[in-house]
Amino acid sequence: MRKRAKKIIRMFDDAVAAEQQYEFQSAKRHYAKIVELHPSSPEADIARERIADMDTLSNELRIYKRIDRNARKILTEIGMDIVNSPELMELLIEADAIDDDSEQALFVPLREDYLEQCLDMVPKDMAEDPGENAFGTGATAPFLLRPGRDDLQPANREEFEDIVRIAGEFADSLGIFSIPVTTDKSISDFECALLMEEHFSDLKMTTTRNMTDEETSYFSYRDDWLDGTSLITSMTFMPNMVAPFLRSAREGNNLLILDLTIAGSTGPASPEALLTQIHAQVLFMMVLAQTINPGIGCVHGGIPDLLGIDGNLDYSDPGQPLINSAMARLNLWVTGMASAQSGGSTSILTDIPAAVQESEISRDILRTYGVHILRHAMGTLGNLNYFSKEKFIKDCKRERASRKLWLQTRHDFLVPLYLPEDKQVVKGIREILEKGGPKNADHTLTHVGTFLKWQDKLNEISQLKEYFPELDEIAEDVPDDVARGSETGSQTQLQDTFLKT
Repeated sequence: MRKRAKKIIRMFDDAVAAEQQYEFQSAKRHYAKIVELHPSSPEADIARERIADMDTLSNELRIYKRIDRNARKILTEIGMDIVNSPELMELLIEADAIDDDSEQALFVPLREDYLEQCLDMVPKDMAEDPGENAFGTGATAPFLLRPGRDDLQPANREEFEDIVRIAGEFADSLGIFSIPVTTDKSISDFECALLMEEHFSDLKMTTTRNMTDEETSYFSYRDDWLDGTSLITSMTFMPNMVAPFLRSAREGNNLLILDLTIAGSTGPASPEALLTQIHAQVLFMMVLAQTINPGIGCVHGGIPDLLGIDGNLDYSDPGQPLINSAMARLNLWVTGMASAQSGGSTSILTDIPAAVQESEISRDILRTYGVHILRHAMGTLGNLNYFSKEKFIKDCKRERASRKLWLQTRHDFLVPLYLPEDKQVVKGIREILEKGGPKNADHTLTHVGTFLKWQDKLNEISQLKEYFPELDEIAEDVPDDVARGSETGSQTQLQDTFLKT
């Protein structure tokens, strides 16, 4: 009897291990074998549920592989609109990177072999990798929210130093410490970075755009620093970012390559097409970085965003953590690239307890599906426009409690995300580019409401399967003013809002 029990446990462990390697059909075979050989065992009860999920996860993996394939196809068959940048054109011409024989490209296409050569050089690991579900700051909000005051301004030197000291106290909860808020002229960007380094020894992010050449070189080949930078948006380049991007790459700074395309505004309306365009743009920036400095560290910062009902960026939208989870899975499951996502923030501004709760729900959803480095998770308010020291402290305390609960109840099963399919991605992106934007494209009209249908699907599934603890479970050591609800309702109600249209 004991030998049989050990054998069942071993088979079950093999199934879970296959899930963790994203080998879902192999896991399905292990689960099916348990049901066949030991139908009355407790493991068989769980295995029966997991068998169907393995097919769903296999289909999701297939979509991510298609996104990666189509993003590369966009770079080689459609191209990037950089012809008006002499610096970028000269860089690619000298590298013989451009496919001059392409007859169907709209812009400047890359040679397929050159694209693959550059992407193969992108390191797949990080010396200071904080690990999966590493949450931190990183909005660089323009305004510091001061309790009881209306003077919305950047932080001064004293205020910034206070925030940095607090971040050091919560180093156990922060996986990455990015510049939390814009500062006034009393302190420079470089001085901010030095303060951050003094109090926080783990992974940090700054931006060198406004620094001198000498200051920028300080971060060269530093494993504990990332330079948050960008260059491409809406399939073209940002003129004011060309010089900073090229300089940072030449200096050998580890780059957090950011793309913040918004569904239906600066990118396609369907989730799959949105991820494909963002992925293509980030890959193109990686190609440029590797062309300049082969082997330079690059973190995939494809951060998809959504518009709310009022047409503005909305971090309270329930689709925000979902689409960022999908972007993370693309890299965790397919590319193997280090990645950074966005989430854990809120559009709420004046109700701190409600904002703290909504941020935690967002973090927990992202944690459920699994992300790598998560930015904007602590301290931000009002769609990243404001940073609150009060909320930052409460967020960090809640994160300590959430992680404790997670460690006590977690398991190694992967939960399907049910990402909606779009089999017309490349055609749709080409149409959007030809018509000058997503608002004029038939592809956009076809996919109106896709995010809402996706949320409905997940809400329906959540009623059938409960793999994770309820989000209204509060650790005992969380302060009452944070743990007990607010005028917006209980945490369970907030969860229902997040998962329903």
